[in-house]
Amino acid sequence: MALTGRTALLAALGSLPVALLEPSWLGVAAVNSPLAVAMMCDYALAAPVRKLRFTRSGDTNVRQGEMAVTSLHLTNASSRPLRALIRDAWPPSNAVPETTNTSRHRVEVPAGGTRDLHTQLRPARRGEAVAHSVTVRSYGPLGLVSRQATRPVPGSLRVLPPFHSRRLLPAKTARLRELDGRTSALGRGEGTEFDSLRRYVPGDDTRSIDWRATARRSEVAVRTWRPERDRRVLIVLDTGRTSAGRVGDAPRLDAAMDAALLLAALASRAGDRVDLLAFDRELRAQVRGKAAPQLLPALVDGLASLEPRLVETDTPGLAAEILRSTPRRALVVLLTTLDAAPVEEGLLPVLGRLTDRHTLLVASVADPRLAEMATARGTVEKVYQAAAAHKAQAERDRTAGLLRRRGVTVVDAPPAELASALADAYLSAKAAGKL
Repeated sequence: MALTGRTALLAALGSLPVALLEPSWLGVAAVNSPLAVAMMCDYALAAPVRKLRFTRSGDTNVRQGEMAVTSLHLTNASSRPLRALIRDAWPPSNAVPETTNTSRHRVEVPAGGTRDLHTQLRPARRGEAVAHSVTVRSYGPLGLVSRQATRPVPGSLRVLPPFHSRRLLPAKTARLRELDGRTSALGRGEGTEFDSLRRYVPGDDTRSIDWRATARRSEVAVRTWRPERDRRVLIVLDTGRTSAGRVGDAPRLDAAMDAALLLAALASRAGDRVDLLAFDRELRAQVRGKAAPQLLPALVDGLASLEPRLVETDTPGLAAEILRSTPRRALVVLLTTLDAAPVEEGLLPVLGRLTDRHTLLVASVADPRLAEMATARGTVEKVYQAAAAHKAQAERDRTAGLLRRRGVTVVDAPPAELASALADAYLSAKAAGKL
């Protein structure tokens, strides 16, 4: 039995010693019999928690940062009316701000009655949010004492990546259509798939002249091209130690995921076949062989529980997994770091094996703080910070240069710009016929 604030007040009025304010029935009865009788009656009339029945319903998945509603269906199977305070306990990272917290419910349910309790959640972390129990404090009609117990009521909510860059997809798709000739004329000499013949105009590449068609006509004819469709794109997420570094208020891996989702959505609309794998020292996630309508849901679900691991990435193992899983030539988009040590000691030794078979694009999340620090002046401390920022950026540029000299396309952009920059690099490669 738990004493309420009202009981404590009545006990004080009845000259109860403070030592007897514990749930000791004999002590209360010995000093203040009327209060003891009232408490016993109140306790007896409180609905027993063990006879309450709970079932869950509501949302089962939600994007990170968006609102979800989970519901508890409460059945009062006892013969007494229920007056209770009920807490549906979800992890703190899923709670809405305290000013609008709906996880605590004060209810009154008649004997044999039911009630639906709705709890709003706004998850701040990806993955599987799990609720194990519901805590019930059942009061008697006088509110003097209460019965309290915790009941196991398992529930889960799958928190998916937010996909902030989705807003960029219409603009990138419009550019893709321009490249593909659906909304505007094709550029001269672009692409790798033959599209049609047209009349030669000064400035056309003479290598595009179709001499057989010219012989049949009274004018010089040139071939036009369009970006090749039905190519393979493999997106690779490095989930090792460097992906755990925070840029702003989120790990680098989150920005890489967002860029991967935009690229996958764009490439699937271009008719390319998109696969994804995540790797550090072992394969952490894989999505393969999905048709365009199922691709994005499968990627979002596969990435939901993915978290960085504080281990050095096994780059030779990563290269072996890429070559094993994608034997045919493809565009391999590797989202990793441009830090000097991991690239020079890990990626460069296996680079030849990858570029011999595939077209490689390396994308990395840059820290915008470097640019801010590089322009800082005014104090000795800020000057030292600026020097450190210039040195870090110079090392990063040198590493990117090493990759570019080996035929690798490099994208290095802050988190807010990475998805757009990666999509533009893909479109440029497609327009140039490099895929």
